[in-house]
Amino acid sequence: MKKIGMIGGLSWVSTAVYYRRLNELMQERLGGVSSAHLLLESVNREEYIDAAERRGDYATACDIVLGAARAVERGGAAFIVIACNGVHRFIPEISPQIGIPFLHIAETTAEAVSMAGFKKVALLGMRQTMEGQFYPDALQRHGISAVTPDETEKSFIHDTILDELVRNDFRDATRARYVEIIQDLHAQQGAEGAILGCTEIPSLVTDDDVDVPVFSTTEIHCRAAIDAALSD
Repeated sequence: MKKIGMIGGLSWVSTAVYYRRLNELMQERLGGVSSAHLLLESVNREEYIDAAERRGDYATACDIVLGAARAVERGGAAFIVIACNGVHRFIPEISPQIGIPFLHIAETTAEAVSMAGFKKVALLGMRQTMEGQFYPDALQRHGISAVTPDETEKSFIHDTILDELVRNDFRDATRARYVEIIQDLHAQQGAEGAILGCTEIPSLVTDDDVDVPVFSTTEIHCRAAIDAALSD
């Protein structure tokens, strides 16, 4: 079993879900009381948010993630999982500076969407995720296009992630609005499903809440991590 290097704390809410699911999935695969061999480096989200969101200091934000990546590499991890979608935008800069690979959340999600046979999906997440290129690029390699909400809806999603979800605050009214946004993207822009492109959103919205399939990036990423940890 390979050691999984996990960068967490972005937020602790989704990191806790990752830790639980990685161990649940490993036990399902190996039986008994098996658990995942993993090393967690949990960063201070407040410092990251101060740099990335409040000051727009992306160099410092990137350095925070790079420091965490180096820590799990020193700890003997075989590969790295970041328990946050938006932070993946720094991988192109960080990856050449370390000696172990990242398991990219957008790549694993694009593969799952492709296996489902979809060609157009909605993308929800932090503003940097919805407006960045790492998801569209990964999806395009599989012949899939992404549609995103309008500006007002983007602001609502971004703000509720920061103000509610990462604080472990999941509200019925917020869930209802996310569902409405997903349904509208399906009806108006032809989205066949929706990527829950923030690792906290699957704790708010599930397949049971909407009439179109949703792709939990958290679940997809955890399953891919277990596959990688058990690969030859």
